[in-house]
Amino acid sequence: MPVAASAIYFLNLRGDVLINRLYRDDVGGNMVDAFRMHIMQTKELGTCPVRQIGGCSFFYMRISNVYIVIVVSSNANVACAFKFVVEAVNLFKSYFGGAFDEDAIRNNFVLIYELLDEIMDFGYPQNLSPEILKLYITQEGVRSPFSSKPADKPVPNATLQVTGAVGWRREGLVYKKNEVFLDIVESVNLLMSSKGSVLRCDVTGKILMKCFLSGMPDLKLGLNDKIGLEKESQLKSRPAKSGKTIELDDVTFHQCVNLTRFNSEKTVSFVPPDGEFELMKYRITEGVNLPFRVLPTIKELGRTRVEVNVKVKSVFGAKMFALGVVIKIPVPKQTAKTSFQVTTGRAKYNAAIDCLVWKIRKFPGQTEPTMSAEVELISTIAEKKSWTRPPIQMEFQVPMFTASGLRVRFLKVWEKSGYNTVEWVRYITKAGSYEIRC
Repeated sequence: MPVAASAIYFLNLRGDVLINRLYRDDVGGNMVDAFRMHIMQTKELGTCPVRQIGGCSFFYMRISNVYIVIVVSSNANVACAFKFVVEAVNLFKSYFGGAFDEDAIRNNFVLIYELLDEIMDFGYPQNLSPEILKLYITQEGVRSPFSSKPADKPVPNATLQVTGAVGWRREGLVYKKNEVFLDIVESVNLLMSSKGSVLRCDVTGKILMKCFLSGMPDLKLGLNDKIGLEKESQLKSRPAKSGKTIELDDVTFHQCVNLTRFNSEKTVSFVPPDGEFELMKYRITEGVNLPFRVLPTIKELGRTRVEVNVKVKSVFGAKMFALGVVIKIPVPKQTAKTSFQVTTGRAKYNAAIDCLVWKIRKFPGQTEPTMSAEVELISTIAEKKSWTRPPIQMEFQVPMFTASGLRVRFLKVWEKSGYNTVEWVRYITKAGSYEIRC
């Protein structure tokens, strides 16, 4: 179901209209007055981003000091509307040098009107790709003084880019050195009980690419996912190579990926955009390799002392190491004095967050550093409230390690000129919400 927007408004925090565009005649010009009266003046802006007033629905989002309001008079796809707003703001930022606020809109209202006519036709969203739109809307916006210098404009070829099969890549690209950089970045989310049992665990990952390739190359990426290896074994009429296979959940691809070939061959085939882009996102809920295990022991000794002992085990290989490891151990608010003993790194008490903060700059694999702390509390006459014991939190980055076990099996590049390419693959795992109850 499309958006079918009747109007779009850009308002400042006072409710003044900065820019508006009416796409249909099924709503009146007083729609913005209804938004001010029934939403802004009732202080309900933070409650729900979708409101229905009379026979119209209002979808609104605040970006910096600007409200973007979409008005529809019929049943519409809310997710599509907000997706349009997010991509439109990214488009404006690409023209304005990264800034989007009231001043940027006032300085670029002519350009914004031109873009609004291109990205929405009779209320239906159209192409919002900055790379394509900049080919034929060549007007430069008034850029922020802190923005970077705009890149050289490509040669306009709007018809091919908009109507051709490869709308995200222009022809005629030439590089002296043809390279592909592929990064697999994963975030581990964990909630572990004080007894060491996993209560919740998942991995969210994304594959980021930077392509500096000449011509119109065709890339094929093979991963050790379960579906791909099963298809390969069927084609070869023999078992797939031994090794861990993983099952990817909630996979989403960049528009350049050929979904027909993925469904038939179970490999990721695509003609890449030029430069940096996100190839795919995924999630894994089973078979997660936890990089760290935290074993805390916290004892309350009377009303004025707490004894803290924490052991952290790095489960990844001995040749690997983690960077920027931070362990935050909560302590009571009435903490007065602390003393530490650590086998590696440094520890201190941070009164602003009521935590003992243990930092290890470089954490080798297969090691078990420990921290012991004596915490003295302020003695009060009033009855002591029970301490809720918030969970221990961790921050880290582990290069060349994937918590999901995802691996790149091959990355092949074909181009009709037959040039040689250099492929670089890098893995990194970092902490998402990594918490251990104590």
